[in-house]
Amino acid sequence: MSDLLRHPLWEADSLGSPLPDNDFGVSVSLPLWKHVVGYEEGDPDIVSKFRSGYPRFCCPPAIGALFVQAEKEIGQDGERAIVFPRLVHAQRCLEFIARDGFSGRAAEWRDQKLGVALFPAEAYVKARKFWRFCGEVVSTRQAAHVLGQTTSSTSAQAGAAASAAIRQRLADLAGQQPEDVFLFPSGMAANYAVHRMLTTLRPGCRTVQLDFPYVDVLKLQQTFGSGAHFLPLIEESEYEQLRILLAGESLAGLFCEAPSNPLLRCVDLPRLLAIRAETQPDVPIIVDDTISTVVHADACRVADVVTSSLTKSFSGAGDVLAGSVILNRASPHHAAFSAFLKAHADHELWFEDAVALEQNSRDFVQRAEAMSRNALALAEYLAQHPKVERVWHAKQQGGPGYEFVRREGAGYGCLFSFVLKDAANTSARFYDALRVCKGPSLGTDFTLVCPYTLLAHYEELDWAESCGVPRHLIRVSAGLEDIADLITRFDEALNA
Repeated sequence: MSDLLRHPLWEADSLGSPLPDNDFGVSVSLPLWKHVVGYEEGDPDIVSKFRSGYPRFCCPPAIGALFVQAEKEIGQDGERAIVFPRLVHAQRCLEFIARDGFSGRAAEWRDQKLGVALFPAEAYVKARKFWRFCGEVVSTRQAAHVLGQTTSSTSAQAGAAASAAIRQRLADLAGQQPEDVFLFPSGMAANYAVHRMLTTLRPGCRTVQLDFPYVDVLKLQQTFGSGAHFLPLIEESEYEQLRILLAGESLAGLFCEAPSNPLLRCVDLPRLLAIRAETQPDVPIIVDDTISTVVHADACRVADVVTSSLTKSFSGAGDVLAGSVILNRASPHHAAFSAFLKAHADHELWFEDAVALEQNSRDFVQRAEAMSRNALALAEYLAQHPKVERVWHAKQQGGPGYEFVRREGAGYGCLFSFVLKDAANTSARFYDALRVCKGPSLGTDFTLVCPYTLLAHYEELDWAESCGVPRHLIRVSAGLEDIADLITRFDEALNA
């Protein structure tokens, strides 16, 4: 961590390096604006430099090698393989590709009882969409272990103890019980489990996504179940649309983020509760608190279910993928939701990941508070800078919704976004000159910056802009650097 605080990977020759630069880094260095564009367009000169990538999007070497090994050992001619933690995950993948007419087979593999989905090569792109949207992924540590590439002394018993400690830590912070905390191999796997739960318990009902969310959270709802209504809440009139929708259609759940990624807004939660009470009191509310974290926000003041990506601020180190679901014991749905997840969550953290995550999260509270302070100070500095057009930060954009769940005296999380003046002509120069790590993900101990809209919505930039998300938006996840040093780095880049 300290090396990336003082010596970030920001120059062109760091392209493709993991962030952090080890076998388990979940981000990847994209130091120049043209690298981001080249990655999105599949430029082989860019992609060939990758030694890692965010695991749901880009298979790290050990995971790719695991897929190849499965193909060699149990595949037939022309078959490709994707390896999952359990057989049921592979079966769900096959159900997904069957929608497009592809057939395949699922097999249990190796002593670890991994699930392997085997299918024709032409189904691979579709199958990888399941891996991405649903997040039921094998981790890098697990892949390396299965391939015999590691000699870790960590035991399964240590992993179980670590998972129990993580559940207790999250329960204490959330004011819930450890048995209400469920752990998953990624934040998206947590979201997928909740979506499966809602659409199973409320068959045929659609979900509603409120406000502009992280890209795959919306795509998950649109792709699975009965589909989704999307209300970006750009116009005041959309709250009336929500009222009409709730009054006229049985819904599986209402999803929102507190605050949202990347615009740091928050649904007017008191108003949402009032609308629900008047129209469809039994529809569950699901809040994702990844950006604020449980340190700063008590989402259970509103939510029946709280989801979070533990990959981000909870871990901080950027070297382990995980997610959580926390059930609100005060919810009228608690008994049904708890029973479903205990029967169907079908996940546990790989034991080496659990140990790493437990160790990483021991100073979670102090880190979350420090990163929140740095984010606010840097955002306020940029908001006054003559070369900055606009800044989005939850203190300004969160509104009454965020304040409703913000804990007394707490902050707003590590994230903010901004756009430069004359952004089409100035953004690339600024980004290239910025002396911080640059790549996907957030919540790392080191500052991490990316041109978010290009990375998340490259094929739908006009649509993103229609939802209020500028194509040249730059997203900043503030780390633990000295704030004066951090401001100096941004100022130098602005004047480059």
